[in-house]
Amino acid sequence: MPSIVYLVIPCYNEEEVLPETARRLTEQLSSMQAQGLAAPESRMLFVDDGSRDATWALIESLSRENPFVRGLKLAHNRGHQNALLAGLMEARLHADCAISLDADLQDDVSVLPQFLEKFREGCDVVYGVRNRRDTDTAFKRVTAQGFYKFMHMLGVDVVYNHADYRLMSRRALDALSEYREVNLFLRGIVPLIGYRSDYVYYDRHERFAGESKYPLKKMISFALDGITSFSVRPLRLISRLGIFVSMASILGLLYALISHFMGQTVAGWTAIICSIWLLGGIQLLCVGVVGGYVGKIYSEVKARPRYRIEEKAGFPLDSAAPSSGQQEEKRV
Repeated sequence: MPSIVYLVIPCYNEEEVLPETARRLTEQLSSMQAQGLAAPESRMLFVDDGSRDATWALIESLSRENPFVRGLKLAHNRGHQNALLAGLMEARLHADCAISLDADLQDDVSVLPQFLEKFREGCDVVYGVRNRRDTDTAFKRVTAQGFYKFMHMLGVDVVYNHADYRLMSRRALDALSEYREVNLFLRGIVPLIGYRSDYVYYDRHERFAGESKYPLKKMISFALDGITSFSVRPLRLISRLGIFVSMASILGLLYALISHFMGQTVAGWTAIICSIWLLGGIQLLCVGVVGGYVGKIYSEVKARPRYRIEEKAGFPLDSAAPSSGQQEEKRV
């Protein structure tokens, strides 16, 4: 029996690529319906993450012209992960499964039938994994690989070369709704669900149009969120570093005392200055790491809504009422 599938696409200032994205996804949904993989009720769900261009106007227009298109408009920009979560939580109310992908057409939409085939075989989560990183710059390739290796070193279960191109069943989406983190890192949360999973491999393309919404600054911030949201090892490393520095300081003190009593003391201005700078830098680094964790605790304790839906497009009238992240959680 064909499954109702929702394609969830977060959008931020994507007016240049949106018409082409809708066209290609419409072709894919029609093809999957013809193959008996997707039910006629299947849809694509665009989530406007507080765009400043004509993205929402395009989504509204497409929803009137194309029966496959539905849209959510968030009240203000909440970031890619929150926009994606908003779409997934809406999709789980209507679909048997949801596939998340980017609006820029870098994710190969031709492999969408493979996701549904894995789902029909009994997988609750199917990860889209890149075959290679030929389209990335050398810097991005090295830093991305280093990030995945560092996350594994910290004990975080992330799928190598996987971004947010994945299928999740309704059961997996229900489980995802139970994770209440304000600081979202879905690449780390989804593997924690633990249901049966599999992989679909694909080649990532160049961006069809527009500019990347993840410059270096955002990539670094995203990586730090992932590290501090899923591992306390940096805090443990600070404790070990403190023990090491303390032992080194004791050895330095013993050396200084022995040198003093043997009459071998000399002017050590350079050594003193270097030591001060070194220890001062270590202290500031440690305070910064601890501060990052304290900041996350502060955000979690406030428990503000992760998103608020301002408008909907393409939905039946009885399901078009706006909602917030907290209101969605109460439905669980």
